Amino acid sequence: MPTVYIETSIVSYLRQRPSSQVVMAARQLLTHQWWNDERGNYELVTSQFVLDEAAAGDPVLAAERLQSLDGIPLLPRDARIGVIAGEIMSRAILPSKALVDALHIAMVAHHGIDYLLTWNCTHIANARLLPRIHEVLTDLGYSIPIICTPEEMVDDEFENSDS
Repeated sequence: MPTVYIETSIVSYLRQRPSSQVVMAARQLLTHQWWNDERGNYELVTSQFVLDEAAAGDPVLAAERLQSLDGIPLLPRDARIGVIAGEIMSRAILPSKALVDALHIAMVAHHGIDYLLTWNCTHIANARLLPRIHEVLTDLGYSIPIICTPEEMVDDEFENSDS
């Protein structure tokens, strides 16, 4: 069964109050659709980095985010994860404030996880940055995970109805 790393933005969208902003509301809907209909097709994993981020902020929402993550296995930390993240940062692919995003990528690469599921399109699922991230992973001898959003992993019933 393919493995999916649940990054913090996924549980954030899952547990946010309904948004009146069109893009955010669509992301919430797609996240719920993936969570309810698709996640059973994968082995889910996450990390202490996600738990730490999910625990921050509004205490009620933080508790809901952590509840969503309850029971999802945590990937173990390893010194090589810091080496991978350090290389991403040293090549100035991500800004210094995005170290945790580099750690998410490094965690997934180090453990050979198939998918990194995220809504962080600024620093993680960013088409302009991914080739440079892939280069780092290749240079260090790691497989390249598929970094994507729930939109890319939901089964769109309308897409298949005209075929």
